[in-house]
Amino acid sequence: MELVKLIGWILFYTVNVFFALHFVIPFLLFLLHQILPKSTETLLNRYKIITEKNFHFAAIITAHQDARFIGPLVDSFLKQNYQHFTVYVVADDCDIADLKFSDPRIILLKPNTALHAKIKSIKYAVDHFERRHDALIIFDSDNLIHPDFLLKMNRYFQKGFRVVQANMLSKNLDTTFSKLDTLGHTYHNFLERQVKMEMGVTSAILGLGVAIDIPLYNEVMYTNELGGFDKKLQVQLALKLPTIAYAKDVIVFDEKVESGAAFEKQRTRWIFTYFEYFSDSLKLFLNGLFHFHPGRLLLGFNMLRPPMFLTIGISLLLTILCFIINPLYGWIWIGIFILYTLNFILIVTTQSQQKGVSSAIVYIPSMVLRQIKSLLKIKSAKKSFLKTEHRKVIYIEELLR
Repeated sequence: MELVKLIGWILFYTVNVFFALHFVIPFLLFLLHQILPKSTETLLNRYKIITEKNFHFAAIITAHQDARFIGPLVDSFLKQNYQHFTVYVVADDCDIADLKFSDPRIILLKPNTALHAKIKSIKYAVDHFERRHDALIIFDSDNLIHPDFLLKMNRYFQKGFRVVQANMLSKNLDTTFSKLDTLGHTYHNFLERQVKMEMGVTSAILGLGVAIDIPLYNEVMYTNELGGFDKKLQVQLALKLPTIAYAKDVIVFDEKVESGAAFEKQRTRWIFTYFEYFSDSLKLFLNGLFHFHPGRLLLGFNMLRPPMFLTIGISLLLTILCFIINPLYGWIWIGIFILYTLNFILIVTTQSQQKGVSSAIVYIPSMVLRQIKSLLKIKSAKKSFLKTEHRKVIYIEELLR
């Protein structure tokens, strides 16, 4: 009986420490950011140029049942200040009657049967490559890229990086939920990518705007084609490489969700992928722990964290239990919550690269309620593609103005 009680207390304290660290580490990273070099040039100058080669990029655009955004994205490629690229547009279950491209670098692919999965669309593009490319870059059809995107991306590959994540900014900030979506991205992008690049360790990737060495990508194996492919991709790449780079100066624009219903659907998909790829996250964390690899350790630890609203909910429950068991521990939790709240506000107000984002802080309770509803619908993610609907058809010149 005494042994059972001891094991129970060890588990209780371990769970408390695990969740508390997810609130404390962001504060430590913000402090670290204050003393680390921050400018892109300084960060890049740490690494020697290993080749003067101009890399040839294969841009893969995955469109699903909606061809409206393909034209503007292709247009942003045609306005690039770097010409060594080919664009492969995979129009999955799309009407392409109005799509006509005269530039031979734009290749329009229409699968004979509907794919209904981003992983399948990427594979379809790779299988139809018309020449030898050095790296591929993954895009959603609603993205737009800055005119210097490929020019600056090439610099990172010349420095020897084999995987580079671009900086994702918002294409739209005209609704409360698009601002909330951007607010969350600002916070996590700072902690998971910007500070990691400043530290010289592996950064997290996104499902878009990520450039990958093609032989390396060909080694990736997928077991699930329904969603969250970037989770699987991230783990496998992090296990193969010493560092995944984050390029703050390489900008891709992405459309944020504009309504509560769209936000809910998106979060349902994200919650599903957390549980679906939990074992992969644990594998990465343990690899970093036993091989003393800080980048993998931090990345894996962050991937093990449940969605933030669940983390906060569980931590509140632990706080109540701590007050019952030992009020001192309860007050420590209160202090951690205050620290986290102040740190969150500091990060989103100082690190946002777009105006008006921090004003959405007051609407966070609405976001939490939507996330709770999305948790109740998690089973639907196993049966549906859960595509996020987009509306903002805009060209790069208008966006940059």
